Amino acid sequence: MRVAITRGVSPAIGACELTLLEREAIDIDNARAQHSLYEGILEELGCRVEHLDEEPGFPDSVFVEDIAVVLDEIAVITRPGALSRRGERASIERALVPHRPLKHIQAPGILDGGDVMVVAKSIYVGLSTRSNAEAARQLGGLVASHGYRVMKVGFSGCLHLKSAVTAVSDDTLLINPEWVDASAFPEHSCIHVDPAEPRAANVVRIGNAVLFAAEFPQTGERLSALGYDARPVEASELAKAEGALTCCSLIFEVP
Repeated sequence: MRVAITRGVSPAIGACELTLLEREAIDIDNARAQHSLYEGILEELGCRVEHLDEEPGFPDSVFVEDIAVVLDEIAVITRPGALSRRGERASIERALVPHRPLKHIQAPGILDGGDVMVVAKSIYVGLSTRSNAEAARQLGGLVASHGYRVMKVGFSGCLHLKSAVTAVSDDTLLINPEWVDASAFPEHSCIHVDPAEPRAANVVRIGNAVLFAAEFPQTGERLSALGYDARPVEASELAKAEGALTCCSLIFEVP
């Protein structure tokens, strides 16, 4: 069985952290409606959605991915790069305790889950304003005994590594080559996003299905043409908060 941990959209989402985008008004009703549809698609694909209550004091808290890296063996609670987000950890810890032993990134390490791409036993950590080399070193120490190796990756043009690249299978990645160099992933084949859709590389893989943001139809068509079960998901409202599809859930297997 797959579990997907999600959280409701905070009423304070309009005060979210922004690094690269200009602030726009966020229609909270539309954001909640799109998020609810997202959860519905996860359920249709066999996930048991564990929906956490809204956190009014934490504007970015719908983006649960940043707070933990969940592997088959353990879950690693991150230390977010934005100070305003560190209070989100307690509720995510409570949600994960029934499922995994917990480990923690410690100061001076900073790590956002959006900068961590796990592909089979390879873990790529993007070095950014939200994640540093010290956190990557700590993560490597926490997971080595479970057979994982951690590699640091540079990128530019976006907030998190997984805005530039995500996995569509254990051997194939969807990538924006303008933001991250494909040579950082020599063991994987790479599918390029449509050049007109630079933000299209963030997708969610669930079994054989690949969820992509509906505003990037040309990249979706590329995936479909290659035989992937590519499914569009409306996510335009939370994108104004520099959020993407992977940001809104923590998906993992349970017995």
